[in-house]
Amino acid sequence: GLGGPTANMYMLRCKSPRAEQTCRRLSCVYPDICPHMDTNHEPTINLYRRARDLKGIKKILIASGVRYDIAVEDPRYIKELATHHVGGYLKIAPEHTEEGPLSKMMKPGMGSYDRFKELFDTYSKQAGKEQYLIPYFISAHPGTRDEDMVNLALWLKKHRFRLDQVQNFYPSPLANSTTMYYTGKNPLAKIGYKSEDVFVPKGDKQRRLHKALLRYHDPANWPLIRQALEAMGKKHLIGSRRDCLVPAPTIEEMREARRQNRNTRPALTKHTPMATQRQTPATAKKASSTQSRPVNAGAKKRPKAAVGR
Repeated sequence: GLGGPTANMYMLRCKSPRAEQTCRRLSCVYPDICPHMDTNHEPTINLYRRARDLKGIKKILIASGVRYDIAVEDPRYIKELATHHVGGYLKIAPEHTEEGPLSKMMKPGMGSYDRFKELFDTYSKQAGKEQYLIPYFISAHPGTRDEDMVNLALWLKKHRFRLDQVQNFYPSPLANSTTMYYTGKNPLAKIGYKSEDVFVPKGDKQRRLHKALLRYHDPANWPLIRQALEAMGKKHLIGSRRDCLVPAPTIEEMREARRQNRNTRPALTKHTPMATQRQTPATAKKASSTQSRPVNAGAKKRPKAAVGR
């Protein structure tokens, strides 16, 4: 197939044999594209054209796998792609919008995405086609804090994206991110006792929050998001204004929350001592278990006197 991972990196390689033999960079494209990297997409363009000319071939579609940060280096490729090889939607993977997680993924910043989208929209319009990009994002990746996910959710809302299928990060073998997940260290940098600590969202509640923020538009996620925004001091993002992330709770929702809070309190009867009524459920339970013990519980028994014959 012509799509799949690195769909536009056919025959792209180092232009300098000497540099290729001695290079110690972890990546040819991160943190920026190496000056020795060949970004000429002409071999790929010619391959597409030869494939279109094959007998019996009606349409060749590229659905995903395009490295947009490399594609913007050769706009001719984007024009060829948008004109002949997109079936309405093209999936690309920015994966996040914030520098913290992006640096751990070795992914480019959103500037490359914005440039690619601008060119893609322009060439699609020139071809008389209505085509769209579908960005892919991931939550709970090592290096992602709650604030990063809130900023990503705000970006999604600003650009009117409502994601249906979202995914939390899960560690898999032979991946740098897996090393970060288990060690809390960044293997992309020198490891030592002073090396960078990587924040890893591991708790179930935090991972649920990160996933919920990708689906900020789902009413089922609003209570969890509201609670997190209040804890983060971002209560201004709750409301009906355009710059708000989620709406404020309705009167019925607030009543239901109060009912649930009342239902969690222990039931009191006329036999419940006043001291116990003032206690929290946890301390009341402890006091109750203490009161149920016999008065002489734990006391040492007196030895029985020996009876002579």
